[in-house]
Amino acid sequence: MDFLIEYGMFLAKSATIVLAVIFIIGILTASGQRQRKTGKKGSIKVTRLNDHFDEMRETMRLSVLDKEHLKLVHKDEKKQEKAEQKEKKEQLKKEKLKKEKQGEIEDSAVRKKRVYVINFKGNIAAEAVASLREEITAILSLAAPQDEVLLRLESPGGMVHAYGLASSQLLRIKTEKIPLTICVDKVAASGGYMMACLADRLVSAPFAIIGSIGVLVQLPNFHRVLKKFDVDYEMISAGEYKRTLTTFGEITQKGRDKVQEDVETIHSIFKTWVKDHRPSIEIEKIATGETWVGVQAKERYMVDELKTSDECIIAACETADVFEVEYEFRKSLQDRLGNVFEGTADRLFSKWFEKPTDDIYQ
Repeated sequence: MDFLIEYGMFLAKSATIVLAVIFIIGILTASGQRQRKTGKKGSIKVTRLNDHFDEMRETMRLSVLDKEHLKLVHKDEKKQEKAEQKEKKEQLKKEKLKKEKQGEIEDSAVRKKRVYVINFKGNIAAEAVASLREEITAILSLAAPQDEVLLRLESPGGMVHAYGLASSQLLRIKTEKIPLTICVDKVAASGGYMMACLADRLVSAPFAIIGSIGVLVQLPNFHRVLKKFDVDYEMISAGEYKRTLTTFGEITQKGRDKVQEDVETIHSIFKTWVKDHRPSIEIEKIATGETWVGVQAKERYMVDELKTSDECIIAACETADVFEVEYEFRKSLQDRLGNVFEGTADRLFSKWFEKPTDDIYQ
């Protein structure tokens, strides 16, 4: 009798697990179908950074200042706010009179300057360009020449064609004659500098890594290993230079020379690109593949100012409405679950690896 009870409990548990798995699969499938029906890739998120910094400042005041001091500060701010509103009304009246006399003028002439902040954190494939193109499209639908785009750029470089596309996206801003400021806090090297040199104003942190104006091709070759073990590698192609250097094929001097020629050509185009957009630099002295920290880069006219992006944004908030624009791709339920599992695994591994270190220093 006990056996039958235990067996029944086992069946019940098994059925529960199977039903739970079927339920989860059903949710995942339905989620995927809903996404396909909507056809939306993602959405634009806009944050007014003026409000963000005001909240931070107010929190600090409430914690640090005494009540009487805080009261005086708020009183002064209200006075200043009233004066600004009065000045704005007078300006609007003047502009209204101009409209009546000269005809319609653009809306941008009577409003406050706007600064749009975007971020680009690049990897080898410049995958962040997918968000960058959407963010720039959104900004250009509203921005005027009196406004400004501020890009916080971080990239060690990568594939030529990928960073070429990213640079082309920035050119869209310049084509619309909207000022472009690029801030580099950590690194803008190789393809990253290809993007950075497009700035009307290029700002670097003092110890950010700048430069690496060069081109690199590298790959392992296993031809001799295959030959040693009598393994044949067949490749059929049409066109003399369809394949030059390959991972498994024999590398010929002719193929090596062709790749070298291609690398030199791309390097020449890269140098011309940088020189066209930053004419003050001595291109032959900096196009050596070397990198410099921000202080050295400024001496070589590779950047214009030494500041962090935080300084630039806070300064902009004093005179303009500053908005951070982010394009967020819609994540499927599968992706979200995957991120949860990945995060859990990372935390477990981190704790596992950190524990011996903690024991050593106890």
